[in-house]
Amino acid sequence: MRDLVDLPKAHLHVHLESSVRPGTLREIAEANGVTVPSRVDGHRFVGFGPFGEYNAAVRECLRRPADFTRIASEFCADEAAQGTRYAELTFTAAAHGERLGDPAMPLEAVLAGLTLGAERHGVEVRLLLDHSRRRSVERALLTVELAKKYWPMVVAVGVAGDEAPSLVPFAAVFTEARTAGLHIVHHAGETAGPDSIREAVAAGTERIGHGIRVLDDPALTAEVAAAGIPLEVCPSSNVTLGLVPSLAEHPLPRLVAAGLVVTLNTDIPSVTGRTLTDEYRQARDVFGYSDASLAGFATAGVTASFADDATKALLRQDISDWLATPPV
Repeated sequence: MRDLVDLPKAHLHVHLESSVRPGTLREIAEANGVTVPSRVDGHRFVGFGPFGEYNAAVRECLRRPADFTRIASEFCADEAAQGTRYAELTFTAAAHGERLGDPAMPLEAVLAGLTLGAERHGVEVRLLLDHSRRRSVERALLTVELAKKYWPMVVAVGVAGDEAPSLVPFAAVFTEARTAGLHIVHHAGETAGPDSIREAVAAGTERIGHGIRVLDDPALTAEVAAAGIPLEVCPSSNVTLGLVPSLAEHPLPRLVAAGLVVTLNTDIPSVTGRTLTDEYRQARDVFGYSDASLAGFATAGVTASFADDATKALLRQDISDWLATPPV
C-alpha cells in the first residue's frame, strides 16, 4: 500500500483552538495562570454541550499575542508532517478579540504565526472566520469586517457551533460578506437535522461543514448531490462528540454512494487524537477504500478548496503522481 503521509492533501475543516498540542496548551495555561483543561485524547463526549464547555476552557488559556502566534505556527508544522499541502483553518477571531478587549490582536497574531509556519514548513494556510449562531448579529458583523480587512489571508466566513438557532438573523451579514468577495461556509447537519442543511444551502453556503445528516432526507440528498455542494466530513469528530456510535457505523460510505461530494477532515484533532492522515488511514482500514478512492477524496478536497487555480492544478498533479507510484 502507498504511504498516506505522502498523499498530498487539502484540509478544509479544522479549528485552530482544537488543534493545539497538549504540551503547548499546558505551557500556555501555566504561563497565564489558567487551569489546564483535562486532556481528552479521543475520550467520547456525551453530546455537543460537554465538548463546548471543554472548548471554552481551552480558549480561556489563550491570552497573549505570543500564544496565538505559537499555536498557528505549530499548526503549520503539524499539518506539513502529515502531508497537508493546503489548509483552510477555522478561527473564532471576533470572540477572542471581544474576550481580550482587543478586536484585531488575536487575528493579527494568528496571521503572524501562519506566515512564519508557512515559510518554515512549506504549507499554504488560509483562514475561515466562524461565528456562533447563538451569538449576536453585531459580533457577526465584526467577524465580516475583520475578514474583509485581512483578505486575502482570510478567504471565508460562516456560522458554527449549535445548529439549532436559525440563520435568518444573519442574512444581511452574509450578503455583505459575499458582496465583498468572501466565500461562505456554514456548519450544518451535524448536531441538527436536514432543515439546518436546507437553510444553509438557501443562505448560499459553498460547502457544508459536516452535513452527515443530509441522508435523513432523500430529496435533500439528491438536491445537494445534484448541486455538487461539497461536504466537509469529519468521521473521528462525529464519533468523539457522540453523534455517531462508532467509526464502523459512520455514514461515510453511504454519503459517497449517494453521489455526494465528500472531503475528509479532522475538525478537532487535538480532541480526537487523530490527524488528517489518520482519517485517510481509517477510511482505508475500516471501510476498505482503495488508494484510488483515497486519491479521489484528496482531489475532492483540492477542488472544493478556495485555493487559486495554479495551486489546485499543482496539487491535482501531485495526487496523480502519488497514485502512479507503485505501492510498497
